[in-house]
Amino acid sequence: MSIAMTGAEPLPILDTAPVDAADRRALVFPGQGSQAVGMGRELAERFTVARRVFDEVDAALGQKLSQLMADGPEAELTLTENAQPALMAVSMAVLAILRQEHGVDVSRLGRCVAGHSLGEYTALTAVGSFGVGDAARLLRIRGLAMQTAVPVGEGAMAALMGLDLETAREIAAEATRDSYDGSVCVAANDNAPGQVVISGSRAAVVRAIEIAALRGAKRSVMLPVSRPVSLSVDGASRGCHGAGSGRCRYPAAGAAVDLQRHRSRSPRSG
Repeated sequence: MSIAMTGAEPLPILDTAPVDAADRRALVFPGQGSQAVGMGRELAERFTVARRVFDEVDAALGQKLSQLMADGPEAELTLTENAQPALMAVSMAVLAILRQEHGVDVSRLGRCVAGHSLGEYTALTAVGSFGVGDAARLLRIRGLAMQTAVPVGEGAMAALMGLDLETAREIAAEATRDSYDGSVCVAANDNAPGQVVISGSRAAVVRAIEIAALRGAKRSVMLPVSRPVSLSVDGASRGCHGAGSGRCRYPAAGAAVDLQRHRSRSPRSG
């Protein structure tokens, strides 16, 4: 199955595999860094059901997030408070199109759902645990809390290609070894063999990229996030994702959202 979610995306295309193939598939929803100006624009132009999803998110947030998604500016879309609900909205719009235009419910697409960071919220929304509007409000609060924990410009993330996890850990440690300013750099996500994401203070991440080049990395890419969104691959608390100061500072952590929790539909989320 091909579902493009950013830029000038093609229409969703279902493969011709039998429905039974869903028992061998899982849907994994993207995390922050996947956003791009123009995301969802073609879906909204061509499908009424997609526009309804975007309208619901706009109403829940009291903001024309759909316009920001379509037209930018990129710097504002990249802000964690905007990127997180935006990515959820596009994923839910795609699922709504598949359901209405093709008669394919999420239960026919995979046996279970999961997500990378904010994608966990999208996964729960996909199976009906949250409504779209509630999910948008939750992600706005989550994004604001994470943004507050590490001010814009102080943190960064980068993907190191061609290195294993242990080497990435060594590089992250070396990047802060002679630092006296409290800089942090850690291996945050073990994405795949040969691709590890590091996270931390911007200066330390830049140093790590330079060291990675000397250690044989094929290439390194700074990720388009406004603050680092993971702490350590070793299992830091999910409620404390920031790698900017080494501690969690979430003024919005106590914020309450009046939401309706629904019974999840199959497939399982996790």
